[in-house]
Amino acid sequence: MAVQPEGTPCWADAMFADVEGAKSFYADVLGWTFGESQAEFGHYTTAYADGKAAAAVSPPMPGEEQNPSSWCLYLASQDTAATVTKVRDNGGEVLVEPMEVGAFGTMALARDPGGAVFGIWQANTHEGFETEMGAPGGYCWGEDFTRDAKAVDAFYPAVFPYTEQKMDEATMDFAVFEVQGQPVLGRMVMNKDFPPDLPSFLNVYFSVPDCDAAVAKATERGAVLQFGPMDSPFGRFASITDPQGAAFSVIDVTTTEGEMPGMSPVA
Repeated sequence: MAVQPEGTPCWADAMFADVEGAKSFYADVLGWTFGESQAEFGHYTTAYADGKAAAAVSPPMPGEEQNPSSWCLYLASQDTAATVTKVRDNGGEVLVEPMEVGAFGTMALARDPGGAVFGIWQANTHEGFETEMGAPGGYCWGEDFTRDAKAVDAFYPAVFPYTEQKMDEATMDFAVFEVQGQPVLGRMVMNKDFPPDLPSFLNVYFSVPDCDAAVAKATERGAVLQFGPMDSPFGRFASITDPQGAAFSVIDVTTTEGEMPGMSPVA
């Protein structure tokens, strides 16, 4: 897959205290296989779906052993340093300054004004996801779950070349960021149905051929079902917290129900 346009989700990874447990869990739920651990890069290990790079797992960095596990979604950048400057200038927080990762590329970590953490990736030899959108086991979609829509809606189009469309639905405050006319990232306001102590986060969706089967495998392995399975015009999906506390969603894009919602541009 070629380098993605600026602001497009291009990679996902997570740190786990029990890496072998995580590998076993995601192999069962998403059908992943794993490459060799790269000791020179903190034992970073690539996950593959049907032989194509889908994501990565690693143990915590020294000093981060007590941090909860979570998936991190990386957004493509042509210049990580310039993107980091825009993050700061528009109310975000830089958590990890731009750092070269061998010949693979340059990364940074940031937090948006609503509190969700995301990665920034300037590709070199590692261009990102090799899986096709919607392919089983591959990345499919990302959503920013936030309690501050106003701040988030101002932030992302100022940092990345996004335009925004808002769903014409009175019962749900949902918007979509687009790049070059293509939807790349959702924005969902957390309402009273979400636990009040749940912090904002970027939710990563992985494709599965059967949502209910994936949920069954996940819960058998000790995961907690948070929502769903539910039918939608986009696919049948469910939200899960894995046995080590990392939240993610699974979606079967081949099983759809209902009409696509209307969307209106946000000025």
